[in-house]
Amino acid sequence: MNEQELRKRLTALKTEHRDLDAAIDALRESGSTDQLQIARLKKRKLLLKDQIAMVEDALIPDIIA
Repeated sequence: MNEQELRKRLTALKTEHRDLDAAIDALRESGSTDQLQIARLKKRKLLLKDQIAMVEDALIPDIIA
């Protein structure tokens, strides 16, 4: 992937991460007792966080000291 594709991917991942955060908050505020669904959303959110970190690492150039 080139830098432009990585930046687009990073933007999409961050957007999905924010959307999941909003969905989790909405479920909690609605008084949902579906803990399994909340746990799945949290797990997906953690996976996205890891993917975001990997893409960000790929965008940072390696600097030889």
